[in-house]
Formats: sequence, C-alpha cells, structure tokens
Amino acid sequence: MSEEAAGAERAGDGAVQDEASAPRRVSLPVGIVVRRAPGATRWAKWSYRAVALIPGAAAADWRPLREEADGTAEFHAATATLELHRADAEGYAVSLAMTPPAVFVIARRGPQPGDRPTLFRVTASAYEAQDFADSGEDEVEPVAMPDGLHAFVEGFVTTHFVEEPFVKRRRDKVRVDRVEDGIGDSRIRQMADVYRAPAEQKTRRQGDRALPVRDGEREPGEGE
Repeated sequence: MSEEAAGAERAGDGAVQDEASAPRRVSLPVGIVVRRAPGATRWAKWSYRAVALIPGAAAADWRPLREEADGTAEFHAATATLELHRADAEGYAVSLAMTPPAVFVIARRGPQPGDRPTLFRVTASAYEAQDFADSGEDEVEPVAMPDGLHAFVEGFVTTHFVEEPFVKRRRDKVRVDRVEDGIGDSRIRQMADVYRAPAEQKTRRQGDRALPVRDGEREPGEGE
C-alpha cells in the first residue's frame, strides 16, 4: 500500500463521531507535495507550486518523488499538522463547498526568485487562508483534498457545524404618516423652527398669505 493510500485510510477511520464523544480539536499530519518546474522568466530559474497532499504522512524534507528530463520534479517537501477547531467549523464548511474541496498550503517565499519556499502551515479554513492572502507576505495555494482527508474534515464539520437558519427581520410598527406640530405660537413667523414639520410650515405660509389686513394694521414693508 502506498504512503498516500495508507494515510487516507487512517484519516478516514472514525471520521464521523458521536457529538457527545467528539473532541473539540483534532489534528492530522499532512504531507505536502510540491512540483518544481522551469521558471517563466530569466530571473527565476525555477517555480514551485503545491500540487498534492498526503494524509498521515511521516516527516520529510524535500524528498524526491519523481523527476523529468527538463528538470521538472515533484518532492515530498514537508509535513505539516492540520488542526481542526470547533470554533472554525464554518470556515471548513466553506472549503468543503469549493470545487474541488480544498485545503490551503501557506508558504513563505524564498529570499531570491526561484529559491525554494518555506512551507509552514496547512489549513482547511477558507477564512484563515483569506487572512494570510490579504497580508501579502505569504503565498496561499489551494490544493484538492484527497478522499481520506475529505472524509476527515467532512466528519468534523458534520459533528460540530450547525448552520444558523435565516430569520427575516420584522418591520417595526411605527406610524410614519403623522404630522408633527411645531412648538410655539403658530401665528408668529419664525426664521428657523427645527421642530416644525415641512408640511406644517407650507400650510402655515399659505394661510398667512390669505389673512386680510385689519384696520390700523400695515402691510409688511408699508411705511418703511
């Protein structure tokens, strides 16, 4: 049995557990397979990209797996610990919903173009991967989950993630068609009455224009 197949079998064992007995945190060693290919520019001799995962893998340090005539090669570059926490179950559910479902490999770039990257983290949370991508300091590679790893993550999410149902917000029963009366004597013209509703101000102005002039009173501006 190959290393990848054996790891997948170990990861799949007990993937789904009873919620009462399931731990809130689990972990699994995951090998990272990196492909080296000729660089696309003259300044970088090689380019590196994570292409596969080995659940349950032993420790490794750029162990060669295969190599082609042009220098293209694949390495078991490192083994990192994949940790799952109940508080992050929603992020794992998002990763499972991707096409294909993916785990993210976080790598630190080498000091010079074409140098080997430092692989230091794997995460099944799409949210955590986005945080690393937003920093701009690290490279984030989504890598498809092999079957055993998919069962491991899916079992954890099935046990711990409960999607909250959407609840439609009820509108407040507040009357908005009422007219707010002003404060003070409505017969006295005010330069600014912040309490008076615009509709009330318009009605009052129209009423003022219709009032007749009483004996002894002067029209506005008369005699000035």
